[in-house]
Amino acid sequence: MITLANRTSSAIQFSADLFKQSRRTIILTGAGISTPSGIPDFRSEGSGLWSRDEPLEVASLSTFRVAPERFYSWFRPLAGQIYTAQPNPAHLALAELEKKDLVHTVITQNIDMLHQKAGSQHVIELHGSMRSLTCSSCYNQVESEGYILPFVKDGLLPACPKCGCILKPDVILFGEQLPEGAWSAAQKAVRQCDLILVAGSSLEVLPVAGLPMVAIDRGAHLIIVNNTPTYLNIRADVAILDDVAEVLPLMVEQLLHG
Repeated sequence: MITLANRTSSAIQFSADLFKQSRRTIILTGAGISTPSGIPDFRSEGSGLWSRDEPLEVASLSTFRVAPERFYSWFRPLAGQIYTAQPNPAHLALAELEKKDLVHTVITQNIDMLHQKAGSQHVIELHGSMRSLTCSSCYNQVESEGYILPFVKDGLLPACPKCGCILKPDVILFGEQLPEGAWSAAQKAVRQCDLILVAGSSLEVLPVAGLPMVAIDRGAHLIIVNNTPTYLNIRADVAILDDVAEVLPLMVEQLLHG
């Protein structure tokens, strides 16, 4: 295992070699891949969202059902940041690898759709996305376009066009199960891969944090790129403690042109 406090050419070279040897590579991304795009993560000490708010009080399904306006009051700044965010070099690097058939699937914990904006086609969204909203009463589903901007700009709560009840973003709140289809697809992907790259995830949220373990227990190689250590660094072939937006483009450059 190579564990590095800073980027080094040897770690990037070794990672590129693992990519070249792999027949089926998948990516698992967390909030850390989107922080360079201006979207805050949840758990970073001092700057994470949960350092300021109690998640069960503002972002749980029970809170939304009882007091949706409380959820939306908390969610409005985050929704604005997601709405205006653009892919950063890490997202673009992974999209380039998929374009070259060097990445088969991106599994993400993020709801910001930045992988798709960057060009990635095969994305599994384990925590849902801001793409759509669903009525909390009649379950009518609508595209978020036309609802999110008025909410971000003027604080207008999105209302169902059929029954007038509050629409809920199709993101997973505390107390909700992961989408069955997405979870099944993610489990299948990790069982079939021979290389998994974890990018920008602290691997602290179950059950998603257990996915890389499933892969490596079946013989897959593991690369981790994250600002802070994870519980699996000791099992990784390469663990780089650095900014994904700087490391991943260098890794792609080495892989494609090195």
